[in-house]
Amino acid sequence: MNSKTLCALFAAFTLLAGCATGDGVVKVGPGQSGGKVAKVGPGAATAGGASQTPPAVYAGTRLDVIVPVFDPGLPADSDQYEKKGIWPELRRAESNKFALNMKHALEDTATFGAVRVAPDASASGDLYVLGKILKSNGEDVQFSLQVVDISGRQWMNKIYRHRVKERFHKDLRNKGKDAYQPIFTRAAEDVAKLLRRKKDAQLAELRAVTEMRFAQSFAADAFAGYLRQSGGVTKLSGLPDENDPMLNRTRGIRVRDSLFIDNMQTHYENFDRKMSESYAVWQAAALTEAKAARKAKKKSIVQGIAGAAALIGGIAAAASTDNPAAADVAAVTGTIAGGALLGASFHNSAQAKVHREALAELGESLDIQLAPQVVEFEGRTEKLTGDAAEQFAQWRAFLQRIYEQEATPETQL
Repeated sequence: MNSKTLCALFAAFTLLAGCATGDGVVKVGPGQSGGKVAKVGPGAATAGGASQTPPAVYAGTRLDVIVPVFDPGLPADSDQYEKKGIWPELRRAESNKFALNMKHALEDTATFGAVRVAPDASASGDLYVLGKILKSNGEDVQFSLQVVDISGRQWMNKIYRHRVKERFHKDLRNKGKDAYQPIFTRAAEDVAKLLRRKKDAQLAELRAVTEMRFAQSFAADAFAGYLRQSGGVTKLSGLPDENDPMLNRTRGIRVRDSLFIDNMQTHYENFDRKMSESYAVWQAAALTEAKAARKAKKKSIVQGIAGAAALIGGIAAAASTDNPAAADVAAVTGTIAGGALLGASFHNSAQAKVHREALAELGESLDIQLAPQVVEFEGRTEKLTGDAAEQFAQWRAFLQRIYEQEATPETQL
């Protein structure tokens, strides 16, 4: 073999070695014409300085949203709590927390106007997001969501489900995050999509209906002619003159009413802060137990009668021992039989006991408790007492009295 042949063979082997893909080397840098080059390194900045195109900003009409406290979904028969694995105190606390989570998720879409949590659906708004908790056991969360506008049209009625992965609580990057957040984000994005599909004229009319309905709540006769009912839907028949003194009067009251609701948001935020640490502990403990119970339940179905007998025996054995491991088994089997309302790990430790009692205290009432407060409007004052729902009702009655007194001319006796 002559030297020219050896050189040719060497060059061929060198090219083949360079083309091999099993060495884990990625070709970078300028590529030959027609070749595929991996994209690595920072991308070039745009004219505005950002390397990525920001999402389109919603420029349409924004609706104000009311998120009433969620329906806790408690069975009418309290005997069903244990059977369904419901801890009523926790579920009542969740009804407030879920509403606030939904509020934050809706705000994050940057699609709506003011988004406010309210004690009930009587608060004034353009769009109402009504939720009902169907399931919440640390691993699985489900709620129904009905979206209705001020005219009575239903935009959506849907059930949302989410299963939390066990690794969520083991990931340090998730510290401070709510394991249930994805379900609220998904629901909020769906509501935002519905809004974006509406025409500005439709949304503007809804805002006008909101104003007329609020005005009607104070002076039904004066504003009755501007709205009509058709097939259960409230439609706009006309609008009063912009300089109408009664309209301007109700507008002033509406501004003050909105400020009152805005002030209530602070109370809901404080409630959530008090609940967050204990709730996170419960979520982590309950997820482990719910997952174990679900797996044990599937196994018991296969085992049939023998499996059922084993579960009963496990409960009896655990009840007669101080062994923590046996107590854990009792909690799992009790959940299957409807006996455990909390994970065993959340029941047993002294630290968990503190969190459990904190949640129970927060959930004693369906609505958040507020300290008595004295409110003032146009030189008149009123003391409000009770929980959020009661104080809101007293506030509205206070506004109604003021409006009626101003509307009624004084007569000399």
